[in-house]
Amino acid sequence: MAAARVLLLRSGRPEPVSFSQSVCGLLGAGPGATHCGLKRGQLVLSDRPFPGASARLPLQRPPFCPFAALDQQPGAPGDELPTNRGVDLGVAVILQSSDQTVLLTRRTRTLNVSPNLWVPPGGHVELDEELLDGGLRELWEESGLQLPRGQFSWVPLGLWESAYPPRLSWGLPRYHHIILYLLVISQESQQQLQARIQPNPGEVSAFMWLGPDVAAAVATTEDGAETPRHLPQDLPPSVPAVELGEDGGARPLALPTSTLLRTTPAAADSQERVSTGTKFALRLWLQHLGR
Repeated sequence: MAAARVLLLRSGRPEPVSFSQSVCGLLGAGPGATHCGLKRGQLVLSDRPFPGASARLPLQRPPFCPFAALDQQPGAPGDELPTNRGVDLGVAVILQSSDQTVLLTRRTRTLNVSPNLWVPPGGHVELDEELLDGGLRELWEESGLQLPRGQFSWVPLGLWESAYPPRLSWGLPRYHHIILYLLVISQESQQQLQARIQPNPGEVSAFMWLGPDVAAAVATTEDGAETPRHLPQDLPPSVPAVELGEDGGARPLALPTSTLLRTTPAAADSQERVSTGTKFALRLWLQHLGR
């Protein structure tokens, strides 16, 4: 088995989490916070304080988490899941401009995992890589943005248990991650950052800057909710975005706001929408803003 990336502290000893185990289920994590040791290329989690814990962060999973569903189904085909893999570690950057907008990118349709979804820049953390460095590297690889040291601040926002496919009705999960969302606050304005963006067309098909009002509406369309939450009546019909053409050129896009309010369907679908984990991160961002 490859080096463990996500470990749980049990009886004073960090132990790796196997691919088929739900981290939230093992910790009994609800809306409360989890104690975290943010180590180089590794994450140690516990439901109680421990030496070396550097943060206390919310840890959540979607209501339809396939690993939770497998735990609740007697005779579920869990033996078909990988036995020689652990839970992977990812990082995603909520990049905030000085005028309080955040960058989201749309993943290309050709990607094997989560195609056509709106997400913040992010990806795998390399072994022995600091988590912030991993986030800044992914930001640069996907958007072309490099943030000068001393011109930004950052804070960890929260942890999300992610699976793909995201629902058991789509098929057995092939990927299992804990995603650390980092809020990176730039001293540059949206306009200044936009002038320097050079998206990677192999991973990004469009990008946009989301303000707090629309972000609040997106965050309330919670996937798996029994009933839709109340949405403001004064939402704009569209949100300005930039789309990359097949020729590599960029053109303005008026993205219907309704696209951002879609939820994860019960059947497998690559319909454009905002990922469930991104909605979770947007809620945490708005809390950080005091909204």
